[in-house]
Amino acid sequence: MTPFAPNRALPLALIACLSAVGFARAADPSLPADVGAVQDQWADIMYKTPKPQRAAALETLSKRAEAARKAHPREAGALIWEGIVLSSWAGEKGGVGALGLVKQARKEFEQAIAIEPNALSGSAYTSLGSLYYQVPGWPIGFGDDDKARTMLKKALQIDPNGIDANYFYADFLREQGEYKAAAAALEKAIAAPPRAGRETADQGRRKEAQAMLTKVRAELAKP
Repeated sequence: MTPFAPNRALPLALIACLSAVGFARAADPSLPADVGAVQDQWADIMYKTPKPQRAAALETLSKRAEAARKAHPREAGALIWEGIVLSSWAGEKGGVGALGLVKQARKEFEQAIAIEPNALSGSAYTSLGSLYYQVPGWPIGFGDDDKARTMLKKALQIDPNGIDANYFYADFLREQGEYKAAAAALEKAIAAPPRAGRETADQGRRKEAQAMLTKVRAELAKP
């Protein structure tokens, strides 16, 4: 995780992603092929590309995501995936210079919710909630733990057994020191059903969840 500001960091796989679509043609047949291609490339960058090369790769992908969004201005999935790419790029880039990227990502997620709140299994809520707890608060950024909790819970209402919804809620709970609830959410994330076409993302997220669960259980074991 790349530092963004004192005591805070932006996610590497932010919201990372966060949706339940497939690749190229996408598991959701209603998702445009160019948006599915963005999702496909995002997974390759985040889970297969060496870390030193990720920021540049995500910057390039952001242009492809922007083009897909412009081609489908009323497609919630296109907005969500541009937001995910921008958020992930910000996480790799780090520093105050990443703030503009996460502000744009927040705008994309909010627009997606306005168009279709349940799109991609509530990914916009998961993504927006993730931003709210990982971005610094005022006066540097717009971070807000109360808003984060609200958004992440809305995502879970839409996709209660989803790997990403549970993973990011668990990460938020861990930051709040709510270790027992975090462990339960992580166990659900690890046991989440596989997503068609999302093998790379599922494998990577499950590894992250298992690693986090080990740390959470260590906290629970402390006297």
